[in-house]
Amino acid sequence: MTVENVARSGVASPISSSHSTPETEPTARRILRAATPYLFMAPFLLIFGVFVLAPALYGVWISLHNWDFFLPRHPWVGLGNYTQLFHRNDLTASSFWASMLATGKFVVFSVPFLVSIPLGLALLLNRPFRGRTFFRAVFFAPYVLGVGVIGLVWQFLLSTNLGLVNHYLSLLGIDQAVPWLTSLPWVWISLVGVTVWWTLGFNAVVYLAGLQGVDVSLYDAAKMDGAGRWSEFWHVTLPSLRPVLLFVLTMTILASANVFGQAYLLTSGAPGTETKTAIMYIAQVGLEQFRMGSAAAMSYILALVLIGISALNFLFFRQREDS
Repeated sequence: MTVENVARSGVASPISSSHSTPETEPTARRILRAATPYLFMAPFLLIFGVFVLAPALYGVWISLHNWDFFLPRHPWVGLGNYTQLFHRNDLTASSFWASMLATGKFVVFSVPFLVSIPLGLALLLNRPFRGRTFFRAVFFAPYVLGVGVIGLVWQFLLSTNLGLVNHYLSLLGIDQAVPWLTSLPWVWISLVGVTVWWTLGFNAVVYLAGLQGVDVSLYDAAKMDGAGRWSEFWHVTLPSLRPVLLFVLTMTILASANVFGQAYLLTSGAPGTETKTAIMYIAQVGLEQFRMGSAAAMSYILALVLIGISALNFLFFRQREDS
């Protein structure tokens, strides 16, 4: 029986029945196929909406009210909580900007070390040598510890009178106890040092992942041109790691600007309020003074500053890439 006879007899051809074109595909199947990506994203979008987007929008609403737990009502103040932070003679405003200054100092002091030291460590751990996997695990291990553990351990180690660090320094002939957690500049050295020790492993792993994507032929071409180790690093490694550098720099700035646990557990803002960061002061205003409206306004001003810094990072790296 020919194909023509089959068609005339009303029997469908196996070829035509097994493959349907988009025009002949059932409507329900086409809708399901189009909705499949969104169905896979639905759990994440649900979690993001419930735990991120909804609290963020609710925080904006709180910042526009005089939100006190002890008040039966929360009167509308509009932008009053925001404008209060820009009054020169206001105690809340001066304390908030002092905490922002302390946060800025911590970012400036810590970010260069958290970007450069993990990069050098990743370059070393990327070389083939015996025990490389072990050392990778050792340097990453502190990052899995919680900030509470880190704070308590280093508070004991850096204690002025009972700390092991001062004990070993005394064995080396340094009899004067160093006030690591109570005096300047030692408090900043302690906070930055503990943070670098704790988190450099994560950035090193990110750099290591980026190094795996560098084209080896670029190094071969550089060697043929007579390039040394420094030239290879400057002209091959760094340009290839530009997206990774942008990610590490941006995430490190955001993490350092949101520092809370280390400063709270190690120094409690001492000496005075020198190390009281913005997050510490926001928590104090909101959770101790119960002025949630002012605390919410402070948090959004901090967020706007960080968004601006992140945007500048993207623009800077884009200009470097274009040039």
